[in-house]
Amino acid sequence: MATPADFYQRVLEKNTFYYFDDEVEEKYDAGHITAVTTILLNLREFVVSEGVKRAFFDDVLKKEHGLTAILALNGLSLENLKRLTTVARAVNDPNLNELLQRKNWNIREGGNPKDVTEFSTDRIQKLVRTNDAFRAGLVNLFFEGASNTYLRRHFPPFHLKKLSIQKLGFSSDAILDTLVRYKEGGSHSGQKDTNADQMISAILDAYSIEYVSGVVLDRLRDTNDDTDRTMDFIIPNQEAPRIIIESSFVATTSSGMGDKAKTTIRNAQRISVHYPSALFVGFVDGIGWYVRKRDLRRITSAFHDVFTFHDDELQRFQKMLRDTFSL
Repeated sequence: MATPADFYQRVLEKNTFYYFDDEVEEKYDAGHITAVTTILLNLREFVVSEGVKRAFFDDVLKKEHGLTAILALNGLSLENLKRLTTVARAVNDPNLNELLQRKNWNIREGGNPKDVTEFSTDRIQKLVRTNDAFRAGLVNLFFEGASNTYLRRHFPPFHLKKLSIQKLGFSSDAILDTLVRYKEGGSHSGQKDTNADQMISAILDAYSIEYVSGVVLDRLRDTNDDTDRTMDFIIPNQEAPRIIIESSFVATTSSGMGDKAKTTIRNAQRISVHYPSALFVGFVDGIGWYVRKRDLRRITSAFHDVFTFHDDELQRFQKMLRDTFSL
């Protein structure tokens, strides 16, 4: 009978390394990649001969693969675009509304604007091709988004700089910028959680509050469940924690957010048993949580209190620290 060691060796010896289907790969390359490339090549010819005109980009966006082509030119992902339209619908900022021509979309929103449901990929694609105002708003975004006052305050500069008129003009330097930003996109996203945690660290340091970070709570080490119980901040120490903080800033969405919520709820239950006098506090923020509302409701239910990284919330967090430690 085969053993786990045999299974291990089987995977090593019979590994296909990069499995692919020749027929599927050929169809994708000929159908999708070639179509997008052709659109961009034709667009470049128009731009080189007649200049960067909005009408060219409006015409491109009406095509089946037009949105994909323009996003590729800018280096902006469809997910970033979906998040941006969600933000626009939620904040209802006059300046951003004017840029995107929202009043002319004629789309039934309904309900509380703070509880908007994100447009699906299929709906975005359909709106771009069939809704003249929505499409014109996107053209405005590509042309003027980098100078929009709301986006300059709230949209990450790393992504905002992708909305460059130079890129629409096929400038060689701008295309290089697109390539570099695409290559570094994963590293940039990976820094968001760290940057958010640094804000918490800075506040704690400013008040000279002792803490440990990134460690497992001592009394939870001996549980049979091997779920990761590393906490972002334990104040002031593991022996007698008064505040336990878990921080989660999510700029993108993934199925793992549901697992994160479940794990946090289990952690909350264990903390209530082993550290009954400690406050379990969550920093939960980012557009990723905003659009995954079911997971958001679940994870926020685990905490005694929840904060975001909004200035008002950071002030409220500081007040909680002052009250707790009589500062």
